[in-house]
Amino acid sequence: MDRRRFLLGALAAGPFAGLAAGPPRPGGGYGPLKPVRDARDGKVRLFLPDGFGYRSFNAAGERFSDGSPVPGRHDGMAAFRGPRGSTILVRNHEVNGPVGAFGDPEKAYDRAAGGGTATLRVTRRGEVLSSGPSLTGTMMNCSGGPMPWGAWVTCEETVNGPDVGDDFSGGDNSKLTRKHGYIFEVPVNGAARPEPIRAAGRFAHESAAFDQVSGALYLTEDNFAFPSGFYRYLPPRHPWQAGRILDGGRLQMLAVREQDGMDLSAGQPRGAAYTTRWVDIDDPDPLFTGKPGNDEAVRAVGRQGLAKGAAIFSRLEGAVYHHGTVYFVSTQGGATATGDQPPSGFGKGRGQVWAYETWSGRLGLVYESPGAVVLDLPDNVTASPRGTLVLCEDGGGDNFLRGLTWRGEIFDFCRLAPVPDDPGAEFAGSTFGPGGQTLYVNVQSRQGVSFAIWGPWQRGGF
Repeated sequence: MDRRRFLLGALAAGPFAGLAAGPPRPGGGYGPLKPVRDARDGKVRLFLPDGFGYRSFNAAGERFSDGSPVPGRHDGMAAFRGPRGSTILVRNHEVNGPVGAFGDPEKAYDRAAGGGTATLRVTRRGEVLSSGPSLTGTMMNCSGGPMPWGAWVTCEETVNGPDVGDDFSGGDNSKLTRKHGYIFEVPVNGAARPEPIRAAGRFAHESAAFDQVSGALYLTEDNFAFPSGFYRYLPPRHPWQAGRILDGGRLQMLAVREQDGMDLSAGQPRGAAYTTRWVDIDDPDPLFTGKPGNDEAVRAVGRQGLAKGAAIFSRLEGAVYHHGTVYFVSTQGGATATGDQPPSGFGKGRGQVWAYETWSGRLGLVYESPGAVVLDLPDNVTASPRGTLVLCEDGGGDNFLRGLTWRGEIFDFCRLAPVPDDPGAEFAGSTFGPGGQTLYVNVQSRQGVSFAIWGPWQRGGF
């Protein structure tokens, strides 16, 4: 299937346009879900279709290869080809607050901050061959994005620091030694430089998606209680030439052409499509004086774009680049469906999926949830080898991995069994390993764990 032709159809009157406010279409799935026992210990943690199996691994509280403890709150993740048929995973840990860095504190960006990334080498069946910290001393590392030269960009979903007031968690920001709210590049082989890319902005970063042609890095913002924006960072030199993403570039925010300040967080008509432009962010890394409140600081960058007419979204979370298009998720976008309660925070719907064509500048609505039963607060997203989107849910009840095919079919693939003492547990960080034979995914909870899922992929939409 020609992906460009697919998206053009979706933006006009193709199958996705017909789904913008309707029920799911049948097909694309793998059949009913049933409880499946974990290959590690025989416990039921996931519900999957016939023929699929899984293994959990590297749970919080276990030990890395160097003996240090595995932190919790596993989140965004990417998979890379490793030696001798193995897979290398780079995984975020969305730990907030000044709780102390994991791993070696001498290598931490901020010795007080407890987030960061871990790098693991695993088999296709989730057996851990080696593991260890790869970036420490960062904070609230939510999601990010894989880079084709062999790196993971991890994103801090916060603006905490000693220069701003405490956030919702109640942590004491005066204990922090560095400013947070940045993106960091983590190479697959070796430890990361603990230095942020400041020109890419200090805001509630969520995900990153790299356009190999232009060299632009597309960024989402999850500003829970306030409007969020869709950004791009233009490095001073193409990353393919530089070998990494350089600081000192230009940050921009997306706007709808000839309609300043358009609110795209609200319910959209079927087949909604827009031409776009970009507005510059003049001060991407603001210096706060007088220690403003966290609510003020977290809006400082976005307000600059909104003042120039940037579009408004609700909680932009996962993003993935696939064949010239960036697909990104608005977790609470859309209208409140009959029978649903609007979620807390900014945005009253149950989720939208958007597509931005990097080569044309067109933005189109791919899917809008018609209600929580069909799709409930999508978060992280990845693409299967066939181009089907895998959506990780972040709802209040049962959480699913759902598939969204290019034909407009949405289907349930996996359901999370209740996690003891943590009703807020959710899927995060789904990523297919090399060759597409294994889907790796995390469960973010008060603890956290990773899974490897395998089975007859050719039988359905993935």
